[in-house]
Amino acid sequence: MDKKLQNTDGNYLFNVDILINARTNPLALQYLLEMLNNNDKITDFNINSGLELGRTIDSLLRSAKMALQQETPPPTPIKLPAKQTKKQTPQQAEPRAEKAPDNGPSDVHGKIRQYIQNNQLVRLRANRRGQQVSIPCRILNFDETDNSISVYHVDEKQVYTFSLYEIDEFS
Repeated sequence: MDKKLQNTDGNYLFNVDILINARTNPLALQYLLEMLNNNDKITDFNINSGLELGRTIDSLLRSAKMALQQETPPPTPIKLPAKQTKKQTPQQAEPRAEKAPDNGPSDVHGKIRQYIQNNQLVRLRANRRGQQVSIPCRILNFDETDNSISVYHVDEKQVYTFSLYEIDEFS
């Protein structure tokens, strides 16, 4: 017999399929984990299959995404108005607003609220700490008093908060 196979330091590995009777998959997983964790002879384990956690969420997100793609045309990019500097007086800022009335704060706020209501996927382009970022996201919350929005980055699955002054464009 091969000497390498004989020296296992008392640890042995088994591949096993276990059938557990339970009302739901998460409950069966709980029973399995309790059995494995409560036995001092089991030093480590790896569950390779049978996990159904998160599948409902994934299917709901997929169906919502497909419904949005069928119902909503792609968004037209909107530019956020440049913030006014302290040197400008209201009279100086008015001609600029007349040139682009559709990019005023109320119009942008309305577009943001519409994106939230439709749970629409948008691409946010912003300047954060001197770096240009472009992220695909869904807008979760818009605080008009703070001029900030919270977005869910769909690739990284993380939530970020931006000041409106950091944002260059939604598309």
